[in-house]
Parts: sequence; structure tokens; C-alpha cells
Amino acid sequence: MRYESRVNVSDLISAVLAAVSDRKPDCQGSSSCEWVYRVTNSAWFAESSYWILFKPLRVALILLLAVAARWALHRTINRLVRTTTDGAVPTMLRPLRERIPSASLDPDQFVPERRRQRAEAIGSVLRSMVTAFVFGIALLMVLKEFSFDLAPLLASAGIAGVALGFGAQSLVKDLIAGLFMLIEDQYGVGDTVDLGEATGVVEAVGLRVTTVRDGRGVLWYIRNGEIVRVGNKSQGWALVVVDLPIGFAGTEEATAVLRTAAASVALDPELAPSIVEEPEVLGVEQMTVDGAVIRTVVKTTADGQFAVGRELRRRLAEALENSGIVAQIAAARLFPGLPVQPPAPPAAEGTGTGGPT
Repeated sequence: MRYESRVNVSDLISAVLAAVSDRKPDCQGSSSCEWVYRVTNSAWFAESSYWILFKPLRVALILLLAVAARWALHRTINRLVRTTTDGAVPTMLRPLRERIPSASLDPDQFVPERRRQRAEAIGSVLRSMVTAFVFGIALLMVLKEFSFDLAPLLASAGIAGVALGFGAQSLVKDLIAGLFMLIEDQYGVGDTVDLGEATGVVEAVGLRVTTVRDGRGVLWYIRNGEIVRVGNKSQGWALVVVDLPIGFAGTEEATAVLRTAAASVALDPELAPSIVEEPEVLGVEQMTVDGAVIRTVVKTTADGQFAVGRELRRRLAEALENSGIVAQIAAARLFPGLPVQPPAPPAAEGTGTGGPT
């Protein structure tokens, strides 16, 4: 091919653009198309401006609004969590027992660290739910901008949701039970609980599973939906109850001895911080074939109940032994037909008298 017969590509493009620019765009009454044509004086750009310019801008605006809404909601949740941690607890995040007007517990007795952990757990769940909801709505709006028919999609999602709900009833039950467990503050990490299935110390709390380690070191994984009742031994205060049999010894004497021993426990500087109310000897709790049983109680903190209980039992047992009541109980068991005699007082040294030989 000769050089003179070759087509000049640049001249061809210029001619096409000139021909296109000479015609008016078919805007079909669109004000945005007409505005773009007045600004750019380009018919093809004005006609395609809806897909080239306005659609991307609307999608970007939807995503920007979704990010802003998520940020605002997360900020609100974080502020709510901080307020709960600082002590000014909103009604929604208060444990159920603190919302009851007749509650006998002082809110100041609850540990701030426990409240902080619970608030952060609830805040994490709320942030995840907000993120899924906001971006789910944004995704549907973006698909609508690209002319997707959402009716079949929503119908399919509804059918799939129903099928998933029937197939995952236990999972949904566990998640809902775990959420309410966190909101009501039934138990937390480090609490000693009785969940029916297992009794021990809570090591981890999740929305679906609670992990408990029992006294033998066995680690139990319990689904929250299977927990029917919860016995928490680490919240508020605890009551240590000690029942001691005294046989058929004098109840007044035994009560006085036990009251003195119990009072000494409250005066112990190591145990005093764990005692909420001083020990009290209630008196005869029951009568058995072996004699009377006297009950002693003391209100302690949840963490100090075991140490106080062990020391109280030790001192009460020593007091009964030192007073001679234990010897009376043993004598009554060996010779049940004989009357119980109080122990003879020790003879004073140097006052003995000589007898006949």
C-alpha cells in the first residue's frame, strides 16, 4: 500500500468527535444530562453521564454514609461502655438484681473490674451487630443502584433464613441465652458457679458456650441454651453456716463457749476484711438421737467465705474441746444410760490434804 493511500487516524478521530459534538444529546428530560451538556458541550458524555458520573457518585455517597453511621453508632456504644465502667450504669446495662427496687445489696459491693469486663463483652456484641446491619443495608442500596432486582434476592434470603432457623434452632437458642446472660450479669470469669451440669470456676464466657473447670481439674464446655438454672457463689456476700453437735451437754454453757470462740474470729486482723457481719450463735437448730445441734452463722464476702469458714470451724471445735464438752459427748456415747456429769475442776496445787493410809 502506498503512503498516500494510508488513512490518517488522528484526522479520523477528529472528524468523528466533530460530528458527534455537532449533534444534541438525547437527555429524555433529564436535567442532570442537560447540565452536563451545558458544562462540557459533549453529547456522548452528557448521555452517558448517568453511568459514568452520577452512579459512581451515588454509590460512593452510600458507602460514605454507611461508614459515617457505623462510626457514630460505635462511638455511642463505646461511650456507653465507658460510662458503665466508670460507675454511672445506664438502666439497660444494669444487672437484673440492681434494677429491682427491693434489692438488699449495695451497688458499691460489686467489683468494678467485673462490671468493666461485662460492659466490654456487651459492647463487642453490639458493635458486631451494628456493623453487620449497617453494611447489609448499604449493600442492598448499592445493588439497587446497579438495577438489580432485589425482590427475588430478598425472597431467597427469607426462605434461606427460615430453613437456617429450623436447622439451627439450638444454635440460635444458645446465642440468645448467652446474650441475656451477659445483659443480666448472671456470672462472669472467675466466679464459682453451679450450673447443674458442672460446678466449678468459670474460665471463659461466650455467646454460645461457657467453660467451667471443676474441683478435679476437668474442663467442662456447657452450651448456654442448656443451662436451666445458675447458682453463683461469687456475687455479693456469702453466709457460712456451721452446725456443731453438743450431745446432751448444757445448751447454755455450750452457746456461751461457741459465742466467745466466734467473736474471736471477727477480731482476727487477717479475717476481719472478709467479714461483713459479726458471727452469731443462733442456738439449738435441731434435736437428734445424739443430742442437740447448735448453729453458728457469719456473713462474709464472696471471696473470703472459705477462709473464714475453715477458721471458724477450727476455733469452735477447739473451744468445745477446751471447755470439756467434747469429753461429755464422748462419755455419753460410750455409756448412753449414765447421766452426763460436768468435768471436775482441777485441784489447786499445794492445797491437797492427806488421807488415811
